[in-house]
Amino acid sequence: MKNFGWLFLASLLLFGAGCATPDSRIQKQQAAFDSWPADVQQKVRAGKVDVGFTPDMVRVALGEPDRVMSRTTDRGQAEGWVYMDKGPKFSFGLGMGTMRGSSAYAGGVTLGDDWRDEEVLRVIFEGGKVSAIETRKSK
Repeated sequence: MKNFGWLFLASLLLFGAGCATPDSRIQKQQAAFDSWPADVQQKVRAGKVDVGFTPDMVRVALGEPDRVMSRTTDRGQAEGWVYMDKGPKFSFGLGMGTMRGSSAYAGGVTLGDDWRDEEVLRVIFEGGKVSAIETRKSK
């Protein structure tokens, strides 16, 4: 059981290390970030996007999209960037079975699996700027 604690801690550290933040993306694009208006910088720091943002602004605020889609509208071509919920997930299971008088018990724990990824945000670009932002409504 002692080894499980170390394994769990190591998993958390590796999972956290792979998560880029707006601050880390800003550092990589500092010159571009410094050229943006103050209100844009504030939103990007908070991981938010707005209508009129460029693709670079969205990338710094949210990171690379999980999916890219193409859309044809009466105004022409549009591109949609899809972002999925990649938050940490924790699940466990227990099982019990019997066969010919013998019993067996088992359990399992998972952390950070992708089986529950859900789309949470779509950013639509027309003419090289964000024209619409679609978010998932809570039930």
